[in-house]
Amino acid sequence: MTRAVVVNLGLPKTGTTTLARALRRAGYRTADWKIRPRQTPRTELHDAFVARILYEDYFASGDPLARLGGFSAITEMSAMVPPDHVLWPQTDWGLIDAIRRHHPQARFLLSHRAAALTADSMVRWRNLGSQRLPKHGVPGLPAGFGHARGELARWIDAHAAFVRRVFAGDPALLEFDVGDPGAPAAIGAHLGCSLPWWGHANRTAPGAGDGTGAGAACTSTC
Repeated sequence: MTRAVVVNLGLPKTGTTTLARALRRAGYRTADWKIRPRQTPRTELHDAFVARILYEDYFASGDPLARLGGFSAITEMSAMVPPDHVLWPQTDWGLIDAIRRHHPQARFLLSHRAAALTADSMVRWRNLGSQRLPKHGVPGLPAGFGHARGELARWIDAHAAFVRRVFAGDPALLEFDVGDPGAPAAIGAHLGCSLPWWGHANRTAPGAGDGTGAGAACTSTC
């Protein structure tokens, strides 16, 4: 069955892992921040970050999905593994626009939940919110900002506003709250499929500290 590619523009800790699992169980070939060797015979993509592939192909050919044609869904786009992989394609208008132009049938999602809850989860998810985001900086959140949960929440809200503005009036985008009981049905209707599973994957444990939310585990040097 041929499906239009699905691209999630949500930030880490907004249910991206839950979405990845749900789409896989619905039959989608899903890329979730990093390509595992078992997912493709293309050895040059093994263990590559999705964000790196998107940018390499965007600048090489204009089509960010040129080498990801074997995948039908991307659920986590960003990579936050300093110093070489601090990449946030979901914040980049040029890259998003290129996907829309090269893949006009693509369906987009914006996973989210209350900004304060997302900020709290980022802070508790290993060292994503406590070290990497404030130290290294990302689009909209320069280095030195983000130590406070309120600063993270402002950035999170601004990203959602950015995506809404980019897709204003475009039915190709569905925004959903991962905690909404109606989310699975809304996603299924948007994509034209049924989601046989919906739950809570990659849960942040209370009091957890230091690691990754966007990318692979990060060492103390990050």
